[in-house]
Amino acid sequence: QVQLVESGGGLVQAGGSLRLSCAANGRTFSSYSMAWFRQAPGKERELAAAISRNGGSTDYADSVKGRFTISRDNAKNTVYLQMNSLKPEDTAVYYCAAVNGFSYYYRARNYDYWGQGTQVTVSS
Repeated sequence: QVQLVESGGGLVQAGGSLRLSCAANGRTFSSYSMAWFRQAPGKERELAAAISRNGGSTDYADSVKGRFTISRDNAKNTVYLQMNSLKPEDTAVYYCAAVNGFSYYYRARNYDYWGQGTQVTVSS
């Protein structure tokens, strides 16, 4: 069982930056590949970024490539999402997700554990 708690969301102007954090409990955080998903009102939950359990592999949605960076600190049981050059279309609830294993997945249904979400609002 893994419990995930996100933080760092908020209101920011277009062009600004935010850093989201996701803290996990337990001593097996390094066994889990992690991802950040986001869900805007009326839309499906979509992958924003993912990272393998050792941090050696990452992937991003085309819409965030070059602006967002996912990273993790296994000693702190935490995964981060640095978001730069934010756009109004980045407005969504951002969720942290975990799946046991070396590789990450692109679909939400493949993840076993989820945080409660944190709201990110980008004003124009």
